[in-house]
Amino acid sequence: MRLGLRLFLGFFLIVGLAAFFVLRVFVDEVKPGVRQAMESTLVDTANALAVMAAADLKAGRIAEGDFARQLAEAARRDPGARIWDVPKRGIDLRVTVTDARGIVVYDSRGRDLGRDNSRWNDVYRTLRGEYGARSSPEAPGDHAHTVMHVAAPVHDPDDPGRLIGVLTVARPNRSLEPFIEAGQRRMLHQGAWLVGLSALVAVLVTAWLSRRIGRLARYARAVAAGEPAAPPPPGRDELGDLARALEDMRRKLEGKAYVEQYVQSLTHEMKSPLAAIRGAAELLQEPLPEAERQRFARNILQQQGRLTETIDKLLALAEVEQHGWLQRREPRLAAAGVDLCLELPAQPPRVAGDPFLLRQALGNLLDNALAFAPRGSMLVLALAEEGGQAVLRVLDRGPGVPDYALERVFERFYSLPRPDGQPRSSGLGLPFVREVARLHGGRAWLGNRAGGGAEAGLALPRG
Repeated sequence: MRLGLRLFLGFFLIVGLAAFFVLRVFVDEVKPGVRQAMESTLVDTANALAVMAAADLKAGRIAEGDFARQLAEAARRDPGARIWDVPKRGIDLRVTVTDARGIVVYDSRGRDLGRDNSRWNDVYRTLRGEYGARSSPEAPGDHAHTVMHVAAPVHDPDDPGRLIGVLTVARPNRSLEPFIEAGQRRMLHQGAWLVGLSALVAVLVTAWLSRRIGRLARYARAVAAGEPAAPPPPGRDELGDLARALEDMRRKLEGKAYVEQYVQSLTHEMKSPLAAIRGAAELLQEPLPEAERQRFARNILQQQGRLTETIDKLLALAEVEQHGWLQRREPRLAAAGVDLCLELPAQPPRVAGDPFLLRQALGNLLDNALAFAPRGSMLVLALAEEGGQAVLRVLDRGPGVPDYALERVFERFYSLPRPDGQPRSSGLGLPFVREVARLHGGRAWLGNRAGGGAEAGLALPRG
């Protein structure tokens, strides 16, 4: 099973189970919650009706007085209500009143008159000054459908401390079923949306992780195959740390292999000139005519020049090869958040020289400025003719060069720490630029600008 599918199933399983159990708890709590709310409403209703029935009960006309007549009229009303898309077309309440002995003296349904209810929990507890309520089957033996009864004491209007009866309000629990089912349907509907949203989030997270892991895998395969490959974009998480670790490992492994290859290449290229120099030096130790001596001396100088050129070009090639992947100047500037401004004359001055070395020298100057330029700043590349020379300047607004380093920046392998915490450079870029300038009869420099930043320059004789 692929890692992406495992991540998706694991994420979806965790979120799905959590959503299922949460929904299960909510659904299970709907029914008791609704019944508790109904009981609270019945308590209010019973106490309100108990006050209204007190006068007729004391006067002995509870069955035919105003209280009974008004309840009968209310029972005939059609509320015409629609609650949670459930229509309500009648009054579901049943009201019974007992005297102080618990004998039923009024029943809004006209039943159970004269029955002794003193043993029922609602009447029994209320007659003793407690809260009385009970839930009983609608019909004997029918335990599937129950009725909730809530009682309230009826006090003498003229003597509030004297109990004269009990008023009970009853409502079938089945009248709440449509609302309970509607609530459960809404919760299940919302739960389905929650599970679907969880699946979508799982897909997106899995795709994101799989994409980043896939980049790391492709990069690792390319490195293993010895192919040039750009490292995955670094991130601020464990995968980003892994990408940086892989890139560091690649650099170290390639550096070791490169040194071996470099030494082998350098040794091979140096054998022929060194053999020629050795032969000429041995011959110069013998007495020779002046013409022959001059010829062998020129040969030594020529071979020395050949060695110098070989080493310089190997260093230039090393600077290119050490990148390990194709890089273009404009994307690097964009990635660093730095703009490049070109200041070129209408007729640029021309110089005679090695195009490869001059391009590398310019690239090294730009790389050095880009490494120290702050994000959002601008690099200036200016070309001008001054005193018969073509003068190239690269200007930045970075931290500049510390005083202690001004005399050492052109030393081989000397480099300064980067302001963004990146690793130091190899320390061969500026020495390479200085060598290119010397070979072309020019000069290179690096100093500080007025107002902050550094100026690197290369001056070459016109061709």
